[in-house]
Amino acid sequence: MSNSIRKLEPRPGVWKIAAIVCGLAVVAAGVWYGLRTRATNEVAKTHQAVAANAGYIDSQVCASCHAEIANTFRKTGMGRSFYRPTTENVIEDYRKTNIFTHKKSGLRYTMVERDGHFFQQRSTLDAEGHETNVLEEQVDYVIGSGNHARTYLHRTARGKLIELPVSWYVENSGSWAMSPGFDRVDQPDMHGAIGPECMFCHNAYVRGGEAGAETTVFPEKLPEGIDCQRCHGPGAAHVQAATNGKASTEEIRSRIVNPAKLTRERQLEICMECHLETSARHTPNAIRDYGRDIESFRPGQPLGDYKTYFERPKDAKSDDFEVAHAAYQLPRSACFRNSQMTCLTCHNPHNIPHGEEAKKQYIAVCQGCHTKVSHTNVKMTAGSDCLSCHMPKRRTEGSVHTVLTDHYIQRVRPARNLLAPFPEPVLPQDVTPVEIYYPKSAPTAKTQLLLAVARAGDAGIDGIGNLRRVIEREHPEAPEPYVALGQTYASAGKTNDAIQSFEQALQHRQDDPAALKELSSTLLATGQLDRAVSTLQQALAKDGDDDSLLANLANAYLQQGKLDEAQSTLSRAMAVDPERADLHNLEGLCAVRRNDAVAAEQAFREAIRLQPNLAEPENNLANLLVGQQKLKDAEAHFQRALALNPEYGDAHHGFGLLLILERNNAGATQQLEAAARTSPKDAQVHADLADLLGAEGRANDAAAEYRRALEIDQRQPDANFGLGMMLLQQNQPAAAVEYLQQAAAGPNPEIGQHARAILQQILR
Repeated sequence: MSNSIRKLEPRPGVWKIAAIVCGLAVVAAGVWYGLRTRATNEVAKTHQAVAANAGYIDSQVCASCHAEIANTFRKTGMGRSFYRPTTENVIEDYRKTNIFTHKKSGLRYTMVERDGHFFQQRSTLDAEGHETNVLEEQVDYVIGSGNHARTYLHRTARGKLIELPVSWYVENSGSWAMSPGFDRVDQPDMHGAIGPECMFCHNAYVRGGEAGAETTVFPEKLPEGIDCQRCHGPGAAHVQAATNGKASTEEIRSRIVNPAKLTRERQLEICMECHLETSARHTPNAIRDYGRDIESFRPGQPLGDYKTYFERPKDAKSDDFEVAHAAYQLPRSACFRNSQMTCLTCHNPHNIPHGEEAKKQYIAVCQGCHTKVSHTNVKMTAGSDCLSCHMPKRRTEGSVHTVLTDHYIQRVRPARNLLAPFPEPVLPQDVTPVEIYYPKSAPTAKTQLLLAVARAGDAGIDGIGNLRRVIEREHPEAPEPYVALGQTYASAGKTNDAIQSFEQALQHRQDDPAALKELSSTLLATGQLDRAVSTLQQALAKDGDDDSLLANLANAYLQQGKLDEAQSTLSRAMAVDPERADLHNLEGLCAVRRNDAVAAEQAFREAIRLQPNLAEPENNLANLLVGQQKLKDAEAHFQRALALNPEYGDAHHGFGLLLILERNNAGATQQLEAAARTSPKDAQVHADLADLLGAEGRANDAAAEYRRALEIDQRQPDANFGLGMMLLQQNQPAAAVEYLQQAAAGPNPEIGQHARAILQQILR
């Protein structure tokens, strides 16, 4: 081997910066959980007509006639579901135990009250224990009554609502802990924008029942709390009849929905729209009908015309339990099946009692039917009652710091500690295909299509093939099924099929935002940059302020080498959301291309400050620092990247090369072997590992790695040169010539020069 190879000095191009940008890869099938649904032209016109006469009013108008009911309702959990924080409604500890450290991501949160305003402040601690990477966001809204928990939202300048990472839980006298879904190393930190589906069940209709409410940009003025009209329907006609002085009492009452006068099924469905979660063990839990706007459901209408719900068939003794499980658990009960009870049998939604008063009321309801109950062969413990035995409080799976009443009225209480703490779950894989849970009616073409969409990603069945066959049979007009099929193809690595499906979606609605976004992401991920750019430009023509689209467009321009266009697009995106870490990461990559190391380092460090649990900017900064010979600092950032993502092949690769420079061959071998395992299709990784193995005298292992590299890329210059030199050392000059000739003709001029010099000596 030549001296340069034997010493394993860095060759030109070794310290490449990884262009791996958070959020810009193919979006997995889980995005379908958002269920962005809009109408075909005919259905859209119908719902636009409904929206024009939505008839929703300010709920304060209701209070002018129904003052007592309005007063008691404001004290219920629903009445306190969404509101602005004030010093008068504080129940949290903002002064003493107001610091929480999330061990998995290494992020530290401080909850602050300042001049009557509330904030969450995130930071990290450096090696000397100094606070760094500080970011503070104001708490603009509170979600949750505080009966069990409170979660917090920050409103951006554009009007997005960001779920903040730390919530207050009332259990054990109150404490701070991660918000549901945030207890993981890659949690979204201060950047988890919520969509309309989240707001749907935590507030009144934010747009008053109007169509087109799918955007994640919310109006400046929002209702504060679930209001009368979520259960009684739009109130304008009722108020008009009540105030015109001409309508009879019966006519006034007929202009508003009274749930007590609905059929049992319609009455239950008003509660079910928010309290029916079949399980957190699969998504989607439900799919809204294509053509139904999110705010289009009205009390008294069949819920099955609005959503279809799914579950995985389970054993009758299944023991899972969720926050919104009440409407799922209650029908499992014999009490429900053998009576005409509804939610209103036990609950008066206008005035919900608490504590001992509530217990007495609910026990009285039980005793209204069970008048002569004899507990034979059962040892009654002190303080036990109907509820503690048959409807016990339990810890929920989806929000592990929350304890709620189980509405499955069981004959025998489960023989375990139902309140025992457990970590936020990594839910076990369930290969049982989902089935339709509700509505419980004969299958229709519509429900079979929705079921096929829900099953598309199910393991153990041909979900993709089944959805494709249903689409081919039914030819749906809505684009959503084609988008769902494309997402599933993309997650399975079948990108050509994914692109075809997204294109089919656009044939049904040429400006469908979901189809354009998914298509552009897939094109970008597969290197079809020209098509990705044109698709992104088409999507931005409809929404020029979509920062995700702008980020993808900037990335495409960067990969094309169009640095001015990339930087200009990044500036547009940052004007929309200056706190997106991936935008600053991209800006750093642009600076690297311009050979501006100072600007690149500044951009990567800002990306890390904005989101310290992203591995990509840590890795990019580490690579940059190696090029500046700041090896110890680089090592710390490689280690942080790998702590955040142990399967990050590029970080293993870069760290391994750094350790070679530090003469730590054992550590370098470990890192490069990890890189080969996590990035098995990267020819350069195998070539670099082979170089190291060869320098350590492991000729056979080195040769095997060189050959793996050449199986991936037969023109790989390092592998051709290294294998040729190794064959020369083994006295196989004829075999060596073939590989050295490939190296001489390859794309690396330095290696080509070495190879030609050696060939001249061999072929003299």
